[in-house]
Amino acid sequence: MSLQELSEQEVIRRQSLQEIINLGIDPYPAALYPVNTTAKAIHDTYKQGEEEAFKNTTIAGRLMTRRIMGKAAFAEILDSTGRIQIYINRDEVCPGEDKTLYNTLFKKLLDIGDFIGVTGYVFTTQTGETTVHATSLTLLSKSLHPLPVVKEKDGEVFDAFSDPEMRYRQRYVDLIVNPHVRDTFVKRTKMISTIRDFLNEHGALEVDTPVLQNIPGGAAARPFITHHNALDIPFYLRIANELYLKRLIVGGFDFVYEFSRNFRNEGMDRTHNPEFTVLEFYVAYKDYYWMMEFTEKMMERVAIALHGTTEVPTGDNIISYKAPFARVSIHDAIKEHTGFDVAAMDEDGLRDVCKQLHIETDASMGKGKLIDEIFGGKCEGHYTQPTFIIDYPVELSPLTKKHRSKPGLVERFELMINGKEMANAYSELNDPIEQRERFEEQVKLMERGDDEAMFIDHDFLRALEYGMPPTSGIGFGIDRIAMLMTNSPSIQDVLFFPQMRPEKVVEVKKEEEKA
Repeated sequence: MSLQELSEQEVIRRQSLQEIINLGIDPYPAALYPVNTTAKAIHDTYKQGEEEAFKNTTIAGRLMTRRIMGKAAFAEILDSTGRIQIYINRDEVCPGEDKTLYNTLFKKLLDIGDFIGVTGYVFTTQTGETTVHATSLTLLSKSLHPLPVVKEKDGEVFDAFSDPEMRYRQRYVDLIVNPHVRDTFVKRTKMISTIRDFLNEHGALEVDTPVLQNIPGGAAARPFITHHNALDIPFYLRIANELYLKRLIVGGFDFVYEFSRNFRNEGMDRTHNPEFTVLEFYVAYKDYYWMMEFTEKMMERVAIALHGTTEVPTGDNIISYKAPFARVSIHDAIKEHTGFDVAAMDEDGLRDVCKQLHIETDASMGKGKLIDEIFGGKCEGHYTQPTFIIDYPVELSPLTKKHRSKPGLVERFELMINGKEMANAYSELNDPIEQRERFEEQVKLMERGDDEAMFIDHDFLRALEYGMPPTSGIGFGIDRIAMLMTNSPSIQDVLFFPQMRPEKVVEVKKEEEKA
């Protein structure tokens, strides 16, 4: 970037940088800085009159505000835990004749956004503000790009950094100037830790399975394709880790789980991102009834860990994660919300229903996909409170065991919360002969043009032929659950760095739209 392309503020900051260097001060020192506390720790533990215990406080952070009053100044710094005020007196940080550190560096050459470190003691100002009284000041990193100026007056925020595209593209700035964003991601991490602890308490083993796969199995989705140069063959980024986790059940593990990054080359919207996080776990000798009860307990634990209650606000709703959750068959759900009983319908009948309900279809869709389109288009949004939608048609569930008492259906459920699918679970199909037949049906759908139909995984079939015990498995959309637990309206709000078009493409597109 040339100086001609820089803003006035960026030019001034670079000039200040050079002046700092000319003073013999390293603007990016490499030496360890001996931080021994945080803003939050001081606010939480300091009490007026206990200055002795806080006389050797060393703290560091980003300079956020500064008020200079001649030989003294107040400022605020932001560290990873929050803000704290500091007080700087010229003659204390510069006890000798040379006052350059204060008069030139602090007053003139430091900018909002610079990282500084201070050592001193904690006291309370006359206005009751907990403050670090600096006895030394160190520049730790010079900021060359100005932060957005966010102003607040009488509880109202002005010039907020709120444009979604800018926030997602420059998440590092979003985290600096919007404190609630940091809280969202802290809660997301706590949520994952709570789930991990819950699974470990029940004897589960955390594992890793391949991201690069020669067959994109375990789900109905369009994959990303890449090329393995060393093997000179195409590979796929995984759409699911299901078939590898089942191989581990075949190998003798009874309870395995993985938090996996999955990739699906499909649309992007408020609840979909091409790269996303899924939790899948598989348990031997269990079925989907057991899995429903286990899921209820796990979701209840997460809600309490993050909110101290099972009643969690999401948008305009209060969602209760108190077990048990409602259970509704997919056929009953469709009948309730559309008036059509599709349980015994063939493909032609389902197409006619879709036409009457104004649901778009195409020739590639078989019976199962048509039922799924009806449910997704007309029913899914009605389930705000946690609800298990159970007993799906066999055509829609090629990896699921047939229902023990309901012909044409399988033992499967999807967990619906706030009108969206949060989890998908089965009593797993472990009959290798039937599994091969199901895969072959998927190939026929692929030949009809269904680009989400599954490939035949011959190695997985071979694994099943060695024998897999009765097993139940489930996959959770971690990003969607994070949206619920942090009251975030978009999946992009719970991803540090969601996928976006390159900046230049965006700028060209904006110019075209203006024209």
